[in-house]
Order: sequence, then structure tokens, then C-alpha cells
Amino acid sequence: MQNYLKNIKKKITENLPDDLEAIKGDLRQNIQSLIESQIKNLDLVTREEFEIQEQVLKRTREKLEELEKQLDRNK
Repeated sequence: MQNYLKNIKKKITENLPDDLEAIKGDLRQNIQSLIESQIKNLDLVTREEFEIQEQVLKRTREKLEELEKQLDRNK
């Protein structure tokens, strides 16, 4: 993800006209800030957080299946 964002920033700043060279640094920083703020609005999670939740869900499903089996046996 980080490389993807760097590539976007690089492509935008590389395509700026040469007469804007003096403000390229400011534009790079502004573009980086804009990208970061938009990503924060996406409410994304890290791979680690995702994998943790995936494991929690797996354990919950296993427990639910076991409880359903217990109910079936008690009927």
C-alpha cells in the first residue's frame, strides 16, 4: 500500500511542468497530506488486524457449530 501511494505521488509530481519546479516540494508535501487524509477516511485496517479478526471469527464459528451439535443431541 505504501509503495502504491508513493507511485501515485511520484506520477503526479513528475508530470508537473518544469516552470513549477520551484513549488514542486510544496506540492509533493500537499499531495502526500491529501493522500494520507483520504486513506484515513477509508477506515482501513492493517493486515495484522484483519488476520486477528479472521481467527476470532473462525473460533466463533467452531464454537457455534459445537453448540449446535450439543443442541441437536439434547433434542
